[in-house]
Amino acid sequence: MSAKRIPTVSFFRVLINASRILKNPLPFHHKNFEKHGDIFKVRLGMGKTVIFTRDAGFARYMLQKNHRNYQKSTLQTRDLARYVGEGLLTSNGEKWLKQRRLIQPAFHKKKLESIIHTMEDVIEQEFLRIEPGKTIDIFPLMNDLAFKVVAKSLFSYTDTGETIARLQYITETAQKSLIKEIRQPYKLWWFHLSGKIKKTLTLTQEARDILNTIIEERKKSNTTYDDLLDMLLASRYEDGSVMDNEQLIDEILILFTAGHETTSNALTFTLFLLALHPEIQERVYEEVSGPMNDVSPIEQIAKYQYTKQCIEESMRLYPPAYFSDRVAIEDDIYDQLTLKKGTMILISFFEVHRHKGFWNDSESFNPDRFDPGIDKKEYANWYFPFGAGPRMCIGNNFAMYEMILAVSKLVRKYKIQTNLNRIEIKPLITLKPQNASITCTSR
Repeated sequence: MSAKRIPTVSFFRVLINASRILKNPLPFHHKNFEKHGDIFKVRLGMGKTVIFTRDAGFARYMLQKNHRNYQKSTLQTRDLARYVGEGLLTSNGEKWLKQRRLIQPAFHKKKLESIIHTMEDVIEQEFLRIEPGKTIDIFPLMNDLAFKVVAKSLFSYTDTGETIARLQYITETAQKSLIKEIRQPYKLWWFHLSGKIKKTLTLTQEARDILNTIIEERKKSNTTYDDLLDMLLASRYEDGSVMDNEQLIDEILILFTAGHETTSNALTFTLFLLALHPEIQERVYEEVSGPMNDVSPIEQIAKYQYTKQCIEESMRLYPPAYFSDRVAIEDDIYDQLTLKKGTMILISFFEVHRHKGFWNDSESFNPDRFDPGIDKKEYANWYFPFGAGPRMCIGNNFAMYEMILAVSKLVRKYKIQTNLNRIEIKPLITLKPQNASITCTSR
């Protein structure tokens, strides 16, 4: 089919659904997918349109097979970059490639082993805040935990009290501001006129000043901390040069934003799903409750296969990075679909991960889908927890280590229960959980 014959959702339909789209656009998109199929077009007004897809083949084609012809849209390279800088997540082309090559070694599995103990210390410290028998919303705890893991992994020596709390507040405030701009583009003039954007930019500059101070202090220090900041400061471009402070700050802000957001969301969803499925939780407990022996943390993590499967299945049902977007650089054709230069496509990983054509009993929580005995070809082509292709999340191993450690330590110590029968979701830049109330009872 040609681009002209793609089923189209009118701008009128968008306007009359504006309030529900702002609150949660996923039901609106799902209704359109069910009505129009795996690809449809939405008119956004002012002559702008975007193609929505849950076609896994099309997604992989853009992200992997023909990735050179598709780059990130201005939603990330301009709008998000305004608040977090032009780093690995928000850059395109040669700049992205240059930064990826520079930063990749810092996230190699061997390098990450050196910060596993830091992860463990933060997790154990945060779990001391849990009051056995008391019902709590687990998300704020997981959010603080994930932010502190990133902070201490980056700046192992830095005080993580008021400074880190301030950085956390700024990154979360910037996200809330950005999501309003994205979902209500027709009100952008008001956000500028009212000073809302200027206020958020002032906050993000404060974060940049804080990080610049930390970087300068580290450069003057004669101590080696073997953390991520040390690794980034030691990194060299092909010509032997190093990142300047502004670029370092861009990358660090992105690590904070992307690194803690996605992990805290995934952890909360996983723990809540385990509370909803006590029989699966008991299988995790059986796996993690054995003697620790004299193995390294990284070896212990490798043994927790079923725990890992639970996290993988949680990220299928509730992918933190629940969408991505691409813009065609040149004219292209995919499976008889004509794509003109400049066409913007939004990929719904949330829909791909629940597509009945790809997954049996797609709405159920079944970690056995990811049993190592199952051929990965059964799901690899339609599973995107960390994206796909050259721009796959650089911190995927970091995140998985952290999540396995957190889930295993919590289940080993507590039985998790909930009085709720489902979890609510709040889609922002990432897919956030809402009202994730659980009770932890000492085992």
